[in-house]
Amino acid sequence: MPKYKKQRKRFDEINVIPFIDIMLVLLVMVLTTATFIKQGVIPVDLPSAKTSTKEELKKEIAIYVNAKGELFIDKEKVDLQALEKKLSEISKEQTVVLRSDKDSKFQDFVSVMDILKRLKHEQLYIVTKE
Repeated sequence: MPKYKKQRKRFDEINVIPFIDIMLVLLVMVLTTATFIKQGVIPVDLPSAKTSTKEELKKEIAIYVNAKGELFIDKEKVDLQALEKKLSEISKEQTVVLRSDKDSKFQDFVSVMDILKRLKHEQLYIVTKE
């Protein structure tokens, strides 16, 4: 009985699937650690001046409309006239954030938007939920 030699199969292809898996794991690791690295932070000791003026930080103005149609500006309950008065006192460059309850009337939202448009406030964010 003759013995047959096993023919070796030629190795023509490279399986890249494990390589792709390793690269994806490395990519995830780089992306998660890259968010914790501070970029562009150069320590500088600033000189002092006697005639300098302090720049006031601009804070957001928050307007809330709840389900009952009540209006709040920075957690203080107001009506439409008081809201318009308070908004007319602030700068047009001030950021306004509008949060309206999904169960509130659309007319309440439109009334607030009308006041903002009349007073020419263009820095407006409308907050929604994803």
